[in-house]
Amino acid sequence: MQLACFDLDNTLLATDSDHEWGQFLIELGIRDREQHEAANDRFYADYQAGTLDIDAFLAYQLAPLAEHSLAQLDTWHRQFMRERILPRIGRGARKLVQQHREAGHTLVIVTATNAFVTAPIAREFGIEHLIATEPEQVEGRYTGRYAGTPSFREGKVTRLEAWLSGHGESLSSVRESWFYSDSRNDLPLLERVTHPVAVDPDPALEAVAHERRWPVISLR
Repeated sequence: MQLACFDLDNTLLATDSDHEWGQFLIELGIRDREQHEAANDRFYADYQAGTLDIDAFLAYQLAPLAEHSLAQLDTWHRQFMRERILPRIGRGARKLVQQHREAGHTLVIVTATNAFVTAPIAREFGIEHLIATEPEQVEGRYTGRYAGTPSFREGKVTRLEAWLSGHGESLSSVRESWFYSDSRNDLPLLERVTHPVAVDPDPALEAVAHERRWPVISLR
């Protein structure tokens, strides 16, 4: 297997889908602007700084999923895709994915953002395999909690290794592996692949990439 893995937010997307979803709900009036806008921005800043408390963030981010039906959530998500996501998918990102597809590589999006938000985005890219934080469901409704290991920082390695194990592989056994990311939070997985690539990186990742002579590219 030759494996091409892609981070999503600020990598394939020219935005952060988690933060955009929070702002989208605020603008719809689903979340109170005064109460939630500062929290949404604070969590995003913590993520960028590499200090995010993932449990606190997921408790905040998944709560609205438990308050509404799947049908209503899906309706909102279709609007979210049209207004917030499709305009932020650039030609460079689509071309990069297509290059790996034409090379016969196995394509996987590996993202900390939850699967409700990201599954339709993965489908837009034509990427079948998605490793994302899984929102818990009970009897056809979201609970506001997550299931299993969040695919965040070292959790991305854990979740990808588990997925590969199900295909009779591991990161050490695949012939070649790529991981594209913008974030310092993804260093655990970048350090495990044979071809780490920094994409429009944050300052911390850019410094590491230059020190280790990793490729640095832009998809903007």
